[in-house]
Amino acid sequence: MALIQEVTDATFDSSVLQTSGKVLVDFWAPWCGPCRLQTPILERLVSNGINAKIVKCNTDVNHGTAQKFGISAIPTLILFDNGKEIDRMVGVQPEEVLKRRLQ
Repeated sequence: MALIQEVTDATFDSSVLQTSGKVLVDFWAPWCGPCRLQTPILERLVSNGINAKIVKCNTDVNHGTAQKFGISAIPTLILFDNGKEIDRMVGVQPEEVLKRRLQ
């Protein structure tokens, strides 16, 4: 079983926008090399019990959500708190940077 849940256009609102607390969304695509580098970093955060929910949204198949949030480069990570966007990061983010931003 994957450590990080996939969200879709159909499940984004219930899984992210209607969730209390922090949710980090990784907008990615399977063909994206930097996205493949970001995934193990996010999986380590989940394994180490980071105090946030982390999900992935494949921009190749979830065009509506990617367009709604203006995703023009991947990976893009957006941090939501109680359904509101509070931070946005473009490009591969190191584990230490993510830990600080998720606190």
